[in-house]
Amino acid sequence: MNPEAFVLAGSFLAVCRAPAYFEELHARDLKILLITPSPAEQARRAARNREHPASGIEDFAFVGAGSGTEDAFLTEAVNAARAWRGRYRITGVLAAGETQVEPAGLLADALGLPSPGLRASRTCRSKLLQRWYLPEFAPRSLALPSGSHTLPPGTAVPYPAIVKPCGRHSSSGVVSVDGPEDLRQHLAGYPASETVLVEERVIGQEYSVESLVQKGKILFSSVTRKETTEAASGGRSFVELAHSVPAPPSGADAILLDATRRVLEELDFEHGISHAEWRIDATGRPVLMEVAARPPGDGLCVLYHLATGAPLEPEIIRVALGETAGYPACSRYARQIYLEHTPGILREVEISAELPGLTAEWVGPGGLWPRIAPGRPDDPATVRAVLVHKNRGDRLDVPRSSEDRALSVFLDAPDPQTLDRLEQRVRRAVTIHTDPG
Repeated sequence: MNPEAFVLAGSFLAVCRAPAYFEELHARDLKILLITPSPAEQARRAARNREHPASGIEDFAFVGAGSGTEDAFLTEAVNAARAWRGRYRITGVLAAGETQVEPAGLLADALGLPSPGLRASRTCRSKLLQRWYLPEFAPRSLALPSGSHTLPPGTAVPYPAIVKPCGRHSSSGVVSVDGPEDLRQHLAGYPASETVLVEERVIGQEYSVESLVQKGKILFSSVTRKETTEAASGGRSFVELAHSVPAPPSGADAILLDATRRVLEELDFEHGISHAEWRIDATGRPVLMEVAARPPGDGLCVLYHLATGAPLEPEIIRVALGETAGYPACSRYARQIYLEHTPGILREVEISAELPGLTAEWVGPGGLWPRIAPGRPDDPATVRAVLVHKNRGDRLDVPRSSEDRALSVFLDAPDPQTLDRLEQRVRRAVTIHTDPG
């Protein structure tokens, strides 16, 4: 009988930064098969290192190396799965990264395995389809198809407006425009192959809701409060600078949890984890920015571990395997903050005596993160890690996407007020030094 195997699909680095996936799969004696758009050389080199999580990967499928298009991802993922199906008995599939959500959903559907479902897998990869399927929560928008980024004559645009490519992630290409000429200039900068949305700019606090779903029922759902570069950039960019798990208590929680439940029901979301990004406008209406059918990015899984005392990844694996899953409520408040920097050449990170004994860990843009362990619910406010995501000598620019951020800090506390005070201490104590260049 062919050995049992599990297919992970996503960025090589994102998968390897979640070692709990590997631990859960190895504990079940499952072979790990990885579909990834990441460079083959990087992955194979890491797999030869016995100390690296990738050493536990049985086989790789490198997709999109030529064009990197959605069609290439899908075609090459299916080709790999067809070959694996003859050698393994595949028992689970998980999309751990944004670009692999639809291929993973199709593979799981064909194999009769738990997944978000075809509607959710397809719709969650397209902001255009999210506006179509979920009109109740959608901002007013206009879609400009690939090859034609010109507004139809007489089109009324509600300025200020947001321009965003339909298929990207990490805030890439998202910008605010103030008038017709500004809009024309930005539309001219998008590749002709992209579908672009032009939509009303929603003013209001930004949140996300993470939901663990099994058999169409929400097992766990929690609201995360977010801060972005919106204020500092005058509304020109929206790169995320802070995540707070759970969000400090407010009237927004019930609104967002109910809205997310209705979104998941409309998408027939069956099995998996969802990450829905929201704003609440001046009237109190929840407006959906986008919804994803994969684990949340940045350090949100780490934050849930700090806030609940339990890692989220094992439950995600259990859902993908059809096992009984569950997740505890948050018992602590956790936060990841990205410190802003002066553009220039990264020279050093300094931590003052206000936070004695704390050191920065230089993980670089392609490195693994250290394990960040949770404390007890009654622990005092604690800084858990300071991670530098760039290398010395790298050029740091004004953040226009998530990849431009240089340093993040993980901290937690028993209550939101204490967490706020610790954050201010961190901001005073940690300095990113750059040289002009």
